Amino acid sequence: MALAETQVVANELERVEPTVPTLFDRDSVFYANIEKRPVEKVSNRDMRIPLELRPGGLFGHYDPAGGDMGRGEGPSFDKALINTVHLKHAVEWHKKAEWATDDARKAVVNTFRHLLAKSMSEFRRHVDSLMMTAGNGVLGTISAVSNAGGFDTYTLNTDGFGARLMRHGQKVNIYAANLSAPVHSTGVETPITYLDLENKQIKVATVTGAAPGQVVLLSGLSGASPTSLLGVPYHMNNASTGTWLGLDRATIPEIRCSRVNANSSPLSLPFPRLAVNKIGDRVGIENGMKFQAWMHPCQQQAYEDLGQQVSIINKTAKQEGLDLYFDVQQLAGIPIRKSYSWDKRRIDLIVNEAWGRAEMHPAGFYTEGGRKIFELRGLSGGVAAASIFYIVCSFNLFMKNPTQGVYIDNLAVPSGY
Repeated sequence: MALAETQVVANELERVEPTVPTLFDRDSVFYANIEKRPVEKVSNRDMRIPLELRPGGLFGHYDPAGGDMGRGEGPSFDKALINTVHLKHAVEWHKKAEWATDDARKAVVNTFRHLLAKSMSEFRRHVDSLMMTAGNGVLGTISAVSNAGGFDTYTLNTDGFGARLMRHGQKVNIYAANLSAPVHSTGVETPITYLDLENKQIKVATVTGAAPGQVVLLSGLSGASPTSLLGVPYHMNNASTGTWLGLDRATIPEIRCSRVNANSSPLSLPFPRLAVNKIGDRVGIENGMKFQAWMHPCQQQAYEDLGQQVSIINKTAKQEGLDLYFDVQQLAGIPIRKSYSWDKRRIDLIVNEAWGRAEMHPAGFYTEGGRKIFELRGLSGGVAAASIFYIVCSFNLFMKNPTQGVYIDNLAVPSGY
C-alpha cells in the first residue's frame, strides 16, 4: 500500500509567519504633547496656582481745582488648588509562557521582552484616554443594553467617543448617570471581554440593573462623585455651576473658558472665527498666544468637505493626475492637531503654554529595594510560578489660564463615524 500523507504528518514542519501584526492602536498624541511641557514637582499637599483675577485701580474724572480725588483700589488675586491622582498598569505572566518563548527557535515573539517593550506604550494609551475625560473617570455612556448567556452587551452611542477610550480586558464599573453610586450595590468591577470599536459596543459579565443612561467608570474609583485625572473637558469648560480647582464657577466668571455651541450643526466657517474672536474679546489682541486646533479627523473631513463644495479644477493641456482632496493643515489660520481619541463633536483650541502637569512621581516602574519584577505567592504561601510588574505615576493636569481656552462643541458628526 502506498504511503499516505496521514502517515507522515508527524514529520511535517509547521510554518509560522515571523511577523506579528498588531490589531489595535497605542496612540497617545495628546499625552505626548503635554509631556513636553515643563513639569511642576509637588508633594502630597495641594499645589497652588496663583491667579490675577481682576484689575486694580479706580478710573474716572476728577476736578483738578481742589476736587476730592477719592480713594484707590488694587488688583484681586486668588489661587487654584490641584493635587495628584495615582495611576497604575499591572502586567502579569506565567513562567511557562516566558520559558516557552525565550528563544527564537521556540517562538516568533519573546513574551518577556515584548511585555517590557510594549507595556509603557499601553500605559500611555490609557493615560491619553483619561485626558479626554472630565475629571470623573467616565469612559463611556450606555445607550442600549442587551443580555445573553450571563453577559451584558452595552452600546455606547450617546457621546463623541463610543468605545474608543476603553481597552479589551480592562476592568470597569457601571455607575448611575449622576455618579451617585455604582449600579451594583457592592460596586463589583468586571473586565471587558469584547470590544467592538466599529459598532461602539463592549461586553461584560452581567451587571444587575444596568440600563441606558448609565456610565462606564474606570477601575479603582469608588463612592459618590469619584475624582480622576482632570482632563481636557474639565478645564475647557464654560459652565457657570460647580467648581474649577476649588474656585466657584458661579461667582468667578474669569475662570470659565469660552464656548461656541454648534447646536448639532455641521462645522461651518463662522464657528472657528467666532472662537478665535471670543478669546480676543477676553484677553486682547496683543496676547501673543499660539493655538493648536485639536480635533478628531472626522471634523478635519468636515472642514475639507466645505472646501470641496467650492473648489474649481483648472486643467492644463498636458496629462495630469487627479486629486480631489485637500491637505488640510490649518483651521482659521490655526494649525490642526489630530487625535482619534478626541471627542468627535468637539474642536478645542489649545494654548500649550497654558497647560502643565503637577507631578509627585513620574511614570515608570514601581520599584522596591531596586527590584522591578516581583514573584507572586501561591495559596500555600510559597512562591507561585508567575511574575508581575507595575508601571505607576502620580500626577494631574492643570490649566494656568482658563481665559485662554475656547472650544466648539455639539458639532454634528459626519456620516459613517
